[in-house]
Formats: sequence, structure tokens, C-alpha cells
Amino acid sequence: MTELRIGVVGIPGKWSTEALADAVHARTGFRLVVDMAKVVLDLETGALLYKGEDLSALDGLIVKKVSEVYSPHALDRLELLRMVEARGVRIFSKPEAILRLIDRLACTVSLRVTGAPMPATVITEDIEAALDTVERFGAAVFKPLYSTKARGMRVIDANADARSAIAAFADANPVMYIQEKLELSGQDLGMVFLDGTYMCTYARVSQSDSWNTTIHSGGKYAPFEPDAELIELARKAQAPFGLDFTTVDVALTDNGPIVFEVSAFGGFRGVKEGCGLDAAGALADHVLAQVTA
Repeated sequence: MTELRIGVVGIPGKWSTEALADAVHARTGFRLVVDMAKVVLDLETGALLYKGEDLSALDGLIVKKVSEVYSPHALDRLELLRMVEARGVRIFSKPEAILRLIDRLACTVSLRVTGAPMPATVITEDIEAALDTVERFGAAVFKPLYSTKARGMRVIDANADARSAIAAFADANPVMYIQEKLELSGQDLGMVFLDGTYMCTYARVSQSDSWNTTIHSGGKYAPFEPDAELIELARKAQAPFGLDFTTVDVALTDNGPIVFEVSAFGGFRGVKEGCGLDAAGALADHVLAQVTA
């Protein structure tokens, strides 16, 4: 056991946050879960305070979650963490790396620049262009720029109701992110990486007639053994982001594998239930090795 003081940024009471805090505590004797909704940044002193604790005095911070749901406000919370980092605190993963993944469009652009295979995707604010896209795809998935676990996503088919469905989506999402709806055979994959090194893969398997396989929609985790080519594809997809822990969402289609996104935080429960591994412990060990190097 060390005397290092390493905090966990997350959602108090949530399983993955508490599991990570427990893993850090078991190795250091120190336990602090930081709720970013309750921090105070004093720019005059540079202190970022949480319940009287100056986070800039810690030896490190592990970011498991900055908010319950993705939103532009999450970007603001990451900016606060950048101030702590500027004062010399090691943060895992770096706020700047996470910033590029909170916004779905920023993540997509970065992936396309690397040449990662992705579903056909159109981004527009124009309802006529969106309608043309739906008609071209036959069916499309409209995705909010800030969401996880398929929250707020809507499938729109090319039919007489498409225009009104698009307009309703655009009311809440002026910038429309539209992907061709693909046949995923009832499952997709979470390919897990720790410090850029492949860890394991789990499948999310649909248990219903839902169009998506997320656990939020009733999917279940299951083991999956990818081949070396698929692992390399996922490794290349996550490499430019420089994350300490992440999951690459991959699907197998009739035209080959595609990458949906790279997760800003990665899924601990999928690793536990699908791979039988302790992601929290592995990440804690990695952080301790980096901080003490």
C-alpha cells in the first residue's frame, strides 16, 4: 500500500465509479470520489475545491465520468480539470483527450481522418437534405451529438411520415447526425484497451426486437473472441485519442467490420460480465505505475 492520494472523478453511488474508488483505496489507503457538479474553481488562486479538498494538491485524478449524461456542460467540467492538470496533477485520461470524444461529431471526424471504416453518415441542419438522406438510405438512425447508450436516438424510415419525424428530431437537435441503419445481426462489440494495449472484447447481445443492442435497451453482455485483424482495426481507431482506458464500439456487417465510436470512459461492467476481468483494478494499477514512475 502506498501513501499516494489519487481521486476518482465520477458519479457518487454509481457502480463503476465506486468500483474504481474501491480499487484505488485498496492500493493506496486513500479514497475520494469527486462529483464535478459540486466543485468550485477559484481562478485567483488556481485551486479547484471539492468539499474542502484542493484537487490540485492530489497526486493524481482518474476520470471515470464527468456527468450522468453527455452534454455541452460536460465540456465545461473538463475545462475545470484542465486547470488542475496545468498545476501539475496527473489526470487519467487527459481532459483534452476526453474533450474530443464527448461530442459525437468531433469523435466521428477524428475517426474518419484515420480512415476507420464507419457507417455512411451525413451531418446537416437542413431538413430537405436530411429527407433526401433518409430516402437514399431507406432507413436512418438520427443521433444526438451528446448522448450515450442510444439515448435520444431515433430510427426514421423512408415513408410518408419521414418529414414530420425529421422536423420533430430537429427541434431538439438542430445539427442532425444521420447514419445509415445497418443490419447488425443482433449484437455489437466493445473492444477494450488499457493504455493503448488490447485487453479483451465483449459482445452486447440484443434480447428483444429493439434496433439497438445497448444494455440500456435490454441487451446482455457475452464473451467474444476477435481475430487479430479485428483487434488491429480497433487498436488503430483508438490510438489517436491517447486515452488511458477506452472501449471501441465495433459491429460486424455483411460488408465487413465498422467502427461506431471510441468511448471517452470505457465500460467496466462489460469487461466484468463479458470478459470476466477487473477493469477497475487494472486501471488503478496502471495509474499507480504511471504516478510512481
